[in-house]
Amino acid sequence: MPQSAATPSPSNGTPVPVLVLTRQQDHVESINSTLRRAGHAVHCTWLPDAADLGDAMIQINPELLVVFADERLLPLDTIADLRARSQPPVPVILVSAEVTDITSTAALRAGAQDIVSLSHPERIQLVCSRELRAFRLERALNQTVSSAREYQRALAAFMEGSADAIAQVQEGIVVDANPAWLELFGFADTDAVHGQPVMDFFDRDSHAALKGGLSACATGKWANHPLRVSARLADGSLLPLEMVLAQGEFGDETVVNFCIPSRRRDSSDMEQRLTEAVRKDPSTGLLHRAYLLEDLRTQLGQPVPGGVRYVAMLRPDRMDTVVSQLGPLLAEEFIAQVAAIARDEAAPGDLCGRFTGSSFLFLVARGTVKDVEAWAENLLAKISAHIYKVGTRTLSATATVGLGLVAAKVTDPSGPVNDAMAAMQLAREAGGNAVRLLDHVDNDARVEANDKLWVHHIKAALMENRFRLVQQPVASLLGEDKGMFDVLVRMLDETGKEVLPSEFIPAAERNDLMKNIDRWVIGAAMSFCSTRKSGVIFVRLSKDTVEDQSLPTWLSNQLRGNRFEPGRLCFQVTQEVADQFLLPTQALREQLGRQGFKFAIEHFGAGAEPRVLIEHVRPDFVKIEGSLMQGLAGNPALQTRVKHLILLAKAVGAQTIAERVEDANTMAVLWQLGIEFVQGYFIHKPEDVVLG
Repeated sequence: MPQSAATPSPSNGTPVPVLVLTRQQDHVESINSTLRRAGHAVHCTWLPDAADLGDAMIQINPELLVVFADERLLPLDTIADLRARSQPPVPVILVSAEVTDITSTAALRAGAQDIVSLSHPERIQLVCSRELRAFRLERALNQTVSSAREYQRALAAFMEGSADAIAQVQEGIVVDANPAWLELFGFADTDAVHGQPVMDFFDRDSHAALKGGLSACATGKWANHPLRVSARLADGSLLPLEMVLAQGEFGDETVVNFCIPSRRRDSSDMEQRLTEAVRKDPSTGLLHRAYLLEDLRTQLGQPVPGGVRYVAMLRPDRMDTVVSQLGPLLAEEFIAQVAAIARDEAAPGDLCGRFTGSSFLFLVARGTVKDVEAWAENLLAKISAHIYKVGTRTLSATATVGLGLVAAKVTDPSGPVNDAMAAMQLAREAGGNAVRLLDHVDNDARVEANDKLWVHHIKAALMENRFRLVQQPVASLLGEDKGMFDVLVRMLDETGKEVLPSEFIPAAERNDLMKNIDRWVIGAAMSFCSTRKSGVIFVRLSKDTVEDQSLPTWLSNQLRGNRFEPGRLCFQVTQEVADQFLLPTQALREQLGRQGFKFAIEHFGAGAEPRVLIEHVRPDFVKIEGSLMQGLAGNPALQTRVKHLILLAKAVGAQTIAERVEDANTMAVLWQLGIEFVQGYFIHKPEDVVLG
């Protein structure tokens, strides 16, 4: 049996097992010392008899076999068979006193990797190093292939037995699908789906979001955000559902897994479904009026975290004509189709239900009133573009939406609901197919009285330092977190309760207090930048501050007292302000640039001439107007408009940020359009992290 050469293995690394077939132990010591001088932590095992070679190969599992050929212990014609017994084949090095072209050719022909001589130790080192490296690479490759095969077997077994519908997509083509996918889409066998474009399985309105998510996922820049899509089944019908995209492997190639989670039908799930069935109108799938009003009161009892809330009342136009044409029974089918469109356009957090026979009520929370109006206009566009198939008849229709503001402290829905209904009625009387917001025009005396109270509160809060900042992350779509934040101001009342900007900013604007608030915000942001590590912090400026020629001097004084890089602070101005005060905005941008600060235009796209503005101001960042995000995923015209704004920004070297992104579908489309950053409630709510 083999005998081990008595040489201690070095402490750094696992010893490399080497078999040395020779009658002389001195030869073993020579090979051992030669390889160790080359840096190999070898453990040489002496094998004086070739009869023990088979057992030694199994027991020791060598990475290298050294055979002293002149001793003729092993016939050369057996080397190839010997190597074939191990996987990967162990490299064989022959040692001979004479190394010539003839002996080298004979060694290679027999299956050895090379032939060396003890008289040339450096060549022994180089040849053995080469063969050890090749052996290890081949072994690692075999292990990887074996693991990949095992993974493929496990994946195939998982897909076969999974209740989730899964399809694997490579370069937009379905390369595999499990039985659950076939059953969901209504296909009998895999031949019907293999090799088909994955977009063929979904409605056209879902394509933009799917393409964006697919591209982002294929490059490893997409988290497991569920996309809301409409599947197109084999019979041509549409099925709304949620789907998750994730990277996977098919063979040796990277694919994207399209996974539609199954709904587990356990007892608790069944109980919840029964509860929901009782609460919802079976025709429309929306809440019954009683449950709608109950949930409405509950939600109004909870403070809005930011932005605005509106009650929206939707009613199809000319319902009397529809009923007379279709009859009351088929008219209900028409209402159900309108309701289906309304459900699809509602955001995940929206409340919606059937208010009367032909009207629907929503509670929507968005960033601004423009966002609410954009959402409502997009809903009306979808309703008017749809062809309604009812029985044997087809018809088109329009609708009208009335909006009623839910003020910050309103908990009773009566007022906003009445306002929404009145606004809807006014719009219908004007011809319908419109969105109408009911404006409450307060008299000057009432506004003046309210302003006196707010001016007192604002001045007291400034003196007592009862303002604070909250941050909203600006997330990168390029995969690398830049640590950027948009900061928003909050005021605390005497009891410590938070007051949103929508409550006190209008009074501050009317009473020349915005410059004071802006400077408090700038000072707080500078303090934050000087004490914490972050990327760019965005601070918005009012129109009063834009016209304030003393701001650059004040900033210079602040820079002397704060140790931070000016490039970490980015001042932002709305397009509306920049349009109205173009020359002051341009001058301020140049002065701030010389001081090292960055500059941004927000709500870009809300004005009439974005090209003129951006060419004059040339900001570092451009924030695309948030209202353009409403319905973006299913609106090609809106996507074209946003793409145009992105190109304008990139033409002057500005980086682009999408405002008020509220769902994964929108984010997926923005990725496809080339947006670099996004912010909004879908990314992070601004109240969750306090800066100062």
